[in-house]
Amino acid sequence: MSQAFSYLLHIERNPGMELDLEWVMRTKINRSAVERRSSTIPTRRTVKKDWQAAWLLRAITLIDLTTLAGDDTPGNVQRLCAKARQPVRADLLESLNATNLGITTGAVCVYHALVETAVKSLEGSGIPVAAVSTGFPAGLSPMHTKLEEIRSSVKAGAKEIDIVITRGNVLRGDWEALYREVKAFREACGESHLKVILGTGELATLTNVARASLVAMMAGADFIKTSTGKESVNATLPISLVMVRQIRAYLERTGFKIGYKPAGGIRAAKTALEYMFLLKEELGNEWLEPHLFRFGASGLLTDIERQLEHYVTGAYSSVRRHPMV
Repeated sequence: MSQAFSYLLHIERNPGMELDLEWVMRTKINRSAVERRSSTIPTRRTVKKDWQAAWLLRAITLIDLTTLAGDDTPGNVQRLCAKARQPVRADLLESLNATNLGITTGAVCVYHALVETAVKSLEGSGIPVAAVSTGFPAGLSPMHTKLEEIRSSVKAGAKEIDIVITRGNVLRGDWEALYREVKAFREACGESHLKVILGTGELATLTNVARASLVAMMAGADFIKTSTGKESVNATLPISLVMVRQIRAYLERTGFKIGYKPAGGIRAAKTALEYMFLLKEELGNEWLEPHLFRFGASGLLTDIERQLEHYVTGAYSSVRRHPMV
């Protein structure tokens, strides 16, 4: 069983709480302070040599290996699932003395139409399938269509559902509507975990990002996620800092741990490490486990594998030596 799925089986789920508008409205973000703090992450934190290799192997277990292209086919999803099962070449794992660690990616993320293909391809691995849902990426489908899409993906075997909110509710400050929407999505998910995509690049202000994060957690989100990967601005360190601090505030208030998923534009191993440093410093070591942290990514795994080969051989290899599909 993969690390990701075994953790999900045992974590106490967030039941949500009543919408606390007073808490939401008193939450305000100082952009300058956030940018100053987040700018220290890539400049003052680093890991080298053996430690870097170990952190990169951990990063692999945090990846939701994703394909969300218009030309997706069962064949390329099957190949992606094979990569999720064995994300690093066997010879590299042997050189790293990591053959027996059972490293897999955290999940495989696909459109609903390919959930059954992914579930079948991952059978016996314990790697969960995540389905993007609710009119991804814009989230503007009718509500009954969104709910039916969630239920259909759950029925097809998706253990995680990545939903998109109606960003207009945030921009209008209609927090009651956002709360009701996410609560309905959570109910439709049943036992499958709910990952709420905020579309942070379209929310206008960091204060809106913080408030939307809180409302999503109050409504029962298991994870909050930055982006669909289709926006012009996706995951950034300042946005991530704002969101993880709301996770910390929610934990202090309720005792429930909420996961975090940055997504969109995270393609370099160095960038992945920066997000891991941020989570470790702001939330602690437990948030470096797949039950509480995921990267939404496709190209990231290729760069991590190249960095591991550089660690083993002292030379960078061509991308073609590390195919995804």
